[in-house]
Amino acid sequence: MSPNARAALYMIASMAAFTFNDTCMKLAGIDVPLPQLVLLRGLIACTLIYGLARHLGALRFDLPRTDWVMLGLRALGEASATYFFLSALLHMPIANLTALMQALPLAVTLGASLFFGETVGWRRYAAIGVGFCGMLLIVRPGPDGFTLHAVYGLASVACVTLRDLATRKLSARVPSLTVALTSAFAVTGLAAIGSVGVDWVQIDPRLGLLIGCAAIFVFFGYLFSVMVMRLGEISFTAPFRYTGLLWALVLGWLVFEQWPDGITMLGAGVVVASGLFTFYRERVVAAS
Repeated sequence: MSPNARAALYMIASMAAFTFNDTCMKLAGIDVPLPQLVLLRGLIACTLIYGLARHLGALRFDLPRTDWVMLGLRALGEASATYFFLSALLHMPIANLTALMQALPLAVTLGASLFFGETVGWRRYAAIGVGFCGMLLIVRPGPDGFTLHAVYGLASVACVTLRDLATRKLSARVPSLTVALTSAFAVTGLAAIGSVGVDWVQIDPRLGLLIGCAAIFVFFGYLFSVMVMRLGEISFTAPFRYTGLLWALVLGWLVFEQWPDGITMLGAGVVVASGLFTFYRERVVAAS
């Protein structure tokens, strides 16, 4: 298999791992307070990521100040996105929230244009505008405005955009697993602070299994995403991130007996089509 073909498979596996993690967290979140849930998952995930990074020699902390600033911004975005995303996930169908997150590539493209001065032509701006209209079809504000959980979902898109924009500014000397580990520590640290004022619940074997599986899925999600970056071309592999929506649809139907209505599916289709067109235009511009 070519490097791009293998990278595409790793991207699909990464999206599957993250979606299975979301499913486990949604199930466990019925009985476990969110800060406790994220803290327990984070402790296991940090241990796994640290062990892999040490094994591969991918830990490096003698970095220039600019990289540490970007790592800090990235960790802030990751931790904030985790809180908003999981808060929304516990109250929204998993497929609806996943569909909303598919607008992330559009938001990153817009952010790179606004903050980094990257050139974006009118076609991509138009695709971004159409994609954001698709987002409105998914969240559908009523007469009283957005629901709180829809706002949390939109906030998670903004926070992940901050994370990805900060990642773009990291120098090549920063190992990918060092990036993953610092973000995992930030998420776990925020959960530890939030859990101080929370009444913890006893973890029975079922909950322990769900939390352990969530940690393992997050670990493999990080691992496969790192392998994607090392193997394939971003412009080729990025569209395969939309397979996460397919996993969310299947798991939402099988596990939670939830299926998005027609308007939500239409919005998801608009967002995905806009993102695919944006990727296509990026390849055209890069080749010219």
